[in-house]
Amino acid sequence: MRESLVPLADGERPTAVTVAFWLTVVLLAANAVLAFSGYELHGKKPPASGEIVFTVLMAFMAWGLWKARYWAVLGLQALLALGMLGAGLSLPLAADVTSALLAAAILIACGTLFWFLVKAMARIQMPERR
Repeated sequence: MRESLVPLADGERPTAVTVAFWLTVVLLAANAVLAFSGYELHGKKPPASGEIVFTVLMAFMAWGLWKARYWAVLGLQALLALGMLGAGLSLPLAADVTSALLAAAILIACGTLFWFLVKAMARIQMPERR
């Protein structure tokens, strides 16, 4: 399997990493909109320090994904794994069909992107052949 992988060319980014970049940008933009709109979670406004830290980390991860850095893909996979864990654990506890479908959709979407990022990570860390 590893023999069939082709190292990345200069400036090349696998499709899965590009999709991950755009997902990160959308999450970053959604977080910024929610933070500036003054949303409340369980009747309380989240602390600004947490919003700032999350925004900076997501922006740094988006930059790393755009540059096809291994650590950025690994970090996103960690977030996807947490999303799959949360959705998978909430699926059997869903109160209605809508909640179950939402949990299943999150589980499938996160799992699919996670799967495609595994091969992309192998290509990113692959040394050049001589």
